[in-house]
Amino acid sequence: MTLAALAATTALTLTACGGNDDGGGESSGGGDSVRIGIKYDQPGLGFKDGEEYTGFDVDVAKYVAKELGYEEDQIEWVESPSANRENMLSNGQVDMIFATYSITDQRKESVGFAGPYFVAGQDLLVGQDNNDINGPEDLEGKNLCSVTGSTSAQKIKDEYAGTVNLVEQGGYADCVTMLGSGGVDAVTTDDIILAGLAATDANSGNFKVVGNPFTEEKYGVGIPKDSDQCQAINDAITKMIDDGAWEEAVTKNTEGADYEYNEDLNPPTPDACA
Repeated sequence: MTLAALAATTALTLTACGGNDDGGGESSGGGDSVRIGIKYDQPGLGFKDGEEYTGFDVDVAKYVAKELGYEEDQIEWVESPSANRENMLSNGQVDMIFATYSITDQRKESVGFAGPYFVAGQDLLVGQDNNDINGPEDLEGKNLCSVTGSTSAQKIKDEYAGTVNLVEQGGYADCVTMLGSGGVDAVTTDDIILAGLAATDANSGNFKVVGNPFTEEKYGVGIPKDSDQCQAINDAITKMIDDGAWEEAVTKNTEGADYEYNEDLNPPTPDACA
């Protein structure tokens, strides 16, 4: 099937909402809108500032939507917190989710995935001048920050540095503030999330991602379990990688963070659709 045919099929099968009645649009979306779930509070990935949406997840979502026949003004952005993502797809609240959404076998039991469009890894954020912490083993006796409820910091304590002191905050931005003031020695979560935080105007040039990831997180596009759009989305991701737009989006959204993605895993090849 050609991409144009896939886009036309998408227009019929993706749930429509807020449709235009003016009949004016050349898009094969036919005036309908597509509801895309993103994070609103992750700088560099999914971030809402007034009516502006920015970040790598947002850029990939826009590219994929366009390949499926939807212009930017036909995208309805929907906040998709981590705990709500499966329910939002199952209940039809969103058509797709781009929100640092790791593909796992457990999640596949209730939702579908296209992609991955990025492979992240748990890493550490430290001060720009810090040369003592080069991996999780170097955190013995140090103060490490992560968000309340996250398992990433506990993983380091259990597997790499038993004497690390775990400090919990309500959000990663709070952890970075503590890092800047010397309250903690490092912050941990996925490398590209750390890079996005470090790339904000307030933090640019102050921090670095260590660059020694020790897990593998395949960020996929969440879709309803019965969706037939996996292949069309994968084709769009592959095109974005091939034409250089993927690389441009990563660079733009992590500039100022002293970050390099794992070239052994990225850019990824989307998994075969089930």
